[in-house]
Amino acid sequence: MKHVRKYCLGLIFLGGLSIIAFAGEGPVESLPFPTPLDTYGDADLIKSGDIMVVLTNRIGQTPFNFWASLIFLFAILHTFFAAKITLIARKLEQKHAAKMRAEGKSEEEIEHNTPFFTEILHFFGEVEAIFGIWVLALAAVTISFYDWNTFKNYIAHTVNFTEPMFVVVIMALASTRPIMLFAEQIMGKFAALGKHSPGAWWLSILTIAPLLGSFITEPAAMTIGAMLLAEQFYRLKPSSKLAYATIGILFVNVSVGGTITHFAAPPVLMVAAKWEWTLPFMALNFGWKAFLGIIISNILYFMAFKREFAQLASVPVTEVSADKSVDQQEKSVPIWITLVHILFMGWTVLNAHYPPLFIGGFLFFLGFAIATKPHQSQISLKSPLLVGFFLAGLVTHGGMQAWWIAPVLGSLGDVPLMLTATVLTAFNDNAAITFLSTLVPEFSISAKYAVVAGAVTGGGLTVIANAPNPAGQSILSKFFPGGVNPAKLLMGALIPTIILGLVFMGIPQDVQDPKQPQNSGVEVTD
Repeated sequence: MKHVRKYCLGLIFLGGLSIIAFAGEGPVESLPFPTPLDTYGDADLIKSGDIMVVLTNRIGQTPFNFWASLIFLFAILHTFFAAKITLIARKLEQKHAAKMRAEGKSEEEIEHNTPFFTEILHFFGEVEAIFGIWVLALAAVTISFYDWNTFKNYIAHTVNFTEPMFVVVIMALASTRPIMLFAEQIMGKFAALGKHSPGAWWLSILTIAPLLGSFITEPAAMTIGAMLLAEQFYRLKPSSKLAYATIGILFVNVSVGGTITHFAAPPVLMVAAKWEWTLPFMALNFGWKAFLGIIISNILYFMAFKREFAQLASVPVTEVSADKSVDQQEKSVPIWITLVHILFMGWTVLNAHYPPLFIGGFLFFLGFAIATKPHQSQISLKSPLLVGFFLAGLVTHGGMQAWWIAPVLGSLGDVPLMLTATVLTAFNDNAAITFLSTLVPEFSISAKYAVVAGAVTGGGLTVIANAPNPAGQSILSKFFPGGVNPAKLLMGALIPTIILGLVFMGIPQDVQDPKQPQNSGVEVTD
């Protein structure tokens, strides 16, 4: 009941938004919102190269820009304090419980009398809820500058919530027992080469799962990889240093592992159609580099923690078996049920851009899961819905950041552009970065390559850097006391990020623009 009450607090905030909405009802804003980039009339300023002048001019024309980006910054900073807020809430909860026990209250009474302020702190400490919470502030500022209809139309017609909805469905499908057992069997074949030791499972999962992301999409790969790491590795209780190194390298590998194809990685999807990037183009210019970088990073980390992997291999099975649920212990599912699950995943991936189709397919799947209940695990939608809420809040904020991101990207040379895209990705979804790059006129093929390479390289630095990351954090957060610390995650992902950056940037490779087949290519070098 306590958790139910905690998440129901979200309804309070939604109710507050409704009050603000009706209070701000006014005339419909005739101008497009957010302000289109081509209406600023600052092409000459952009050509001058003075970005601060460009940004100052845009704030002068549209002061709302400053406040929208400031709120976004506060939301990002909030994520860094989420673990501390949760810790404070737990201490207050424990103090209140101790006081009630001293008064002779029963445990049931204690559980049903948690202070309201403590529940509010728990809500504010949920990473997946943070960007949604700050959407309320964004709504209030938007209404104060414009009106309710402006914000309503922005949410209803401008923001694209397809990706959050897709992540909810694919995450729920990928976490089912038949899919997990099938993935475990595949990766178990590779782990068998190392006699199924923790280190062998670690290498197998962190190599195969990210590469599968190029075919079953990155959110599905993240879900499978994180759940298998939870079962085969994290339950052995590795050191904090290895735990953060593992989640960091998982995020980085999944971010680049989807670049073999042109349809599986969100940042690639944003540009593939407009720039006519095909599967052969991605495989030749990104895919093999991603594979090479993943192998180098995995081997380097494995060698660095080789001694600890040996220690984990000596942990008696009886010490960790209690962590495994009854659902996980059953290893037999009829092959036809697994095939049907794979077909449902295939349908979802094939129709990833059409919510009525993949949501309708998911409803049919729920019926199938009920009919085959003896072979199914309990389908929990709590984590997928929280992750979807996180991404919905992120894209809502991200849609108002084009005013500064686009000119920043357009003002840089190839190598600085790649480095800047990597850094910006840590503070905004990498798909948003690449999408905004399509708005920059006269982008050369080398610049296009640089911004996408930078965006996928930086996809593991923070939980908001890549759309699948919240799914991985949601699954693995229970293994990190107080939740995943953003600063430690950054440190864990930093070395593989540098390795992938050097692989994408430092190895000479001709980049041929599909739109200009006669072009001899542009070499991107360090």
